[in-house]
Amino acid sequence: MVGLLVGDALGVPYEFHRPAQIPPRGQIEYDPPRGFERAHRGTPPGTWSDDGAQALCLLASLLKKGRLDADDFGRRLCNWRLKGYMAVDDRVFDIGITTASALSAIEHGTPALEAGLAEATDNGNGSLMRVLPLALWHAGSDVELVRDAELQSCLTHRHRRSRVCCALYCLWARRMLAEATDPWREAVDTVRRIYVDDAEATEELECFVRPDDSPKGSGSGYVVDCLHSARLALEEPGYEAVVRAAIALGHDTDTTACVAGGLAGLREGLSGIPERWRVGLRGRKLMRPLVNRLVEVDRSRASGGAASCD
Repeated sequence: MVGLLVGDALGVPYEFHRPAQIPPRGQIEYDPPRGFERAHRGTPPGTWSDDGAQALCLLASLLKKGRLDADDFGRRLCNWRLKGYMAVDDRVFDIGITTASALSAIEHGTPALEAGLAEATDNGNGSLMRVLPLALWHAGSDVELVRDAELQSCLTHRHRRSRVCCALYCLWARRMLAEATDPWREAVDTVRRIYVDDAEATEELECFVRPDDSPKGSGSGYVVDCLHSARLALEEPGYEAVVRAAIALGHDTDTTACVAGGLAGLREGLSGIPERWRVGLRGRKLMRPLVNRLVEVDRSRASGGAASCD
């Protein structure tokens, strides 16, 4: 979770910029170099965006309900949008068009699992960016994890492609937690077995996600590109190199660094995240109680989890 939030916050000021406009990797920090035209002016350095806030909404709901409760999660997302719940300084400064439309529908009475937009053009990365807490919390089977990953996507991104990407990402995270030799490949093999009798999901996986392709990405907001951009960034050694590589792709920098940073945090551990970024992360009073409760809930995966989140 710290890796996810730090990556998100690090990417915020560089959002919407082309790769050629991004500073050299060694200069990518919470506070960009002098003269850089930062995005979201007025947002203090070290502030996470909608990505981190929605991920914390999901984690808070899971911890409170003990299961994926779509209605509770939907209420929390609406409270984020309307009141700044889980946002640093209670301030919402960024929201995707698809997510805004879906949350508006929930606010007007649409059942949470029916609110998400479901056209092929609605496959932004808004549900992928927040799903990691599910993989960290979930103690069920791979089949159950895939089911819940898809369901949480339905609140905002109901097209099967987005749902498949969320499922694959969660399995990827689970295999990282299990210290698999090749977490991506094992996740792909698993999701193929789970979808063997599901023609729609299999088509989306093989024809659009194309998990056997070499990792490449452009840092865009398209869910498939975001997933593969994270794969590309994760070829770098160490947390710092991963999130800087994600941001160097340009465009949707906060989300690419969020998606890659969460997995880099799993791989490298809390101590692998630079201390200056952990200390400089704003909103830690929101995050710390949830992370500590998550550690308590899942002691079997918490051999190093008692470390301070400072």
